[in-house]
Amino acid sequence: MITTFRIIGFLEGISYLLLLGIGVPLKYIAQNDSWVKALGMPHGLLFGAYIFLSLALRDKMKWKFKTLVFIMIASIIPFGTFYVDRKFLTNT
Repeated sequence: MITTFRIIGFLEGISYLLLLGIGVPLKYIAQNDSWVKALGMPHGLLFGAYIFLSLALRDKMKWKFKTLVFIMIASIIPFGTFYVDRKFLTNT
């Protein structure tokens, strides 16, 4: 389950960066929302899976509530999921 969480975190982070770095600028600068439409749903599903798996792993990883909240908030910060992987999951 930890490996799955790490994979979902990586994919969620990549999809978020693509959405913010390519999709949103194209939508507002070039009036082309095709990237937002293409990346929005997969990112939303990955985000939901990331939150669900972080809740499911809380007991197994013995995360305190504060740590869990930090891990969940990291999913809305660019590069946050990569930091979580390195800080909390690399040595497991």
